[in-house]
Amino acid sequence: MTRVKIINSSLKGEIYAFQAQPEDEKSVRELILQTARWLNSMGSTQWAGLLHGQDSHNLSGAIMQGEVFAFRKADEDELAGSVILQQNPSEWDKKLWGEEAVSNGNAIYLHRLVINRRYSGKGLGAEMMSWVEDGIRFAGKDHIRLDCIANNEKLNRFYIQCGYTYKGETDGFSIYEKLLPNIN
Repeated sequence: MTRVKIINSSLKGEIYAFQAQPEDEKSVRELILQTARWLNSMGSTQWAGLLHGQDSHNLSGAIMQGEVFAFRKADEDELAGSVILQQNPSEWDKKLWGEEAVSNGNAIYLHRLVINRRYSGKGLGAEMMSWVEDGIRFAGKDHIRLDCIANNEKLNRFYIQCGYTYKGETDGFSIYEKLLPNIN
């Protein structure tokens, strides 16, 4: 299991972060599928493969590796959000980042940031991104990388507003990177 140090599990609004366990998989998977269905209803092809059973980020394996983090209110069972934070680049990351993903091992790769539609429009996404940067530490990692579909203007703006630097486009996906504060 991935060794991480959660520095602060609290987000604003009584929501807290925790490392997902195997018993959380069903809830995390349903939240990701809920997001994929919502994207589909908005006319987006982003994450369409999930609706056909494809799991390019191996959710079960990511949970077993300790790479999935979930968010919920203390008094609720329903998840408010989740994210995958991988310490090693996946085949997908290697495809998008090329040689840099293979030769530079000090990055965290962020995938499947999802928000329960009940919490949509309340700033939870920005709070989660802030927590990823300030609430958790991975030994020897000093920056975060992520990607999103290039034609989703709102999502691309969101990552720029969160302070990520646009690094280019590969195969229709924008790639972003941000240095982490205080890696020790």
